[in-house]
Amino acid sequence: MDSLNFIEFNLIDLIDILLMAFLLYNVYKLVKGTVAINIFIGIVIVYLIWQLTAVLKMELLSNVFGKFIGVGVFGLIVVFHQEIRKFLLMLGSTNFASKRNFVRHFKFLKQDQLNTVVDVESVVNACKKMAKAKTGALIVFGRNNSLDFVKNTGDKMNIEITQPILESIFYKNSPLHDGAVIVEDNYIVATRVILPVSDERNIPQRYGLRHRAAIGITEKTDALALVVSEETGHISYIKNGEFVSFTDFDEMTTMIKRDLA
Repeated sequence: MDSLNFIEFNLIDLIDILLMAFLLYNVYKLVKGTVAINIFIGIVIVYLIWQLTAVLKMELLSNVFGKFIGVGVFGLIVVFHQEIRKFLLMLGSTNFASKRNFVRHFKFLKQDQLNTVVDVESVVNACKKMAKAKTGALIVFGRNNSLDFVKNTGDKMNIEITQPILESIFYKNSPLHDGAVIVEDNYIVATRVILPVSDERNIPQRYGLRHRAAIGITEKTDALALVVSEETGHISYIKNGEFVSFTDFDEMTTMIKRDLA
């Protein structure tokens, strides 16, 4: 029976497995929907093969994979620098420990539910009306990461979301129309916010500063952004620093609810 000692299992092992699962799940959330997800899956496969060769005492293969993973760590820091930044921001977020945000980390247990505090329909309807009038708008939805570092650049508010409120804020002659609006729960918590602009060079030239700002804030945090183009009236949904395609407004509304739920 001594040969079966390796399967001994205790409470510390259980905690170790749960913490590792929690870590991997959060890493997966950060890279899901981006090109980095394929790299992440590849790394997991290489690591599992490495562990398998070690267990089977295939010393040559184990040594090769071990060297590959050891040297590859530095390359991964470069490849995943945006995701690492998001993860560290999540850990250091001032509202990370709140009950509401803590529960969000376990939303994979209830993915069929699309309940969200934010009145997404009012936001989308306001964007549709502003799009017809070619009124530029930039709306940022806060999620787990704290947005205090950008909220402080604008005017703090505490206004419950309604369609007329959003339309009046972004009205061209309104003193609040410049900059972004930050939405948390179902409240506009800041207006005239200055967002970090993305320096990504492969963004098409047709997109202006609003789109670059939306990409910038979603690159650096897990926030979501809606942009209404002043030039074309086109509405863009941006997540993880990338444009999310949708066929109609109903589909976009469903996606936003799913991402906020």
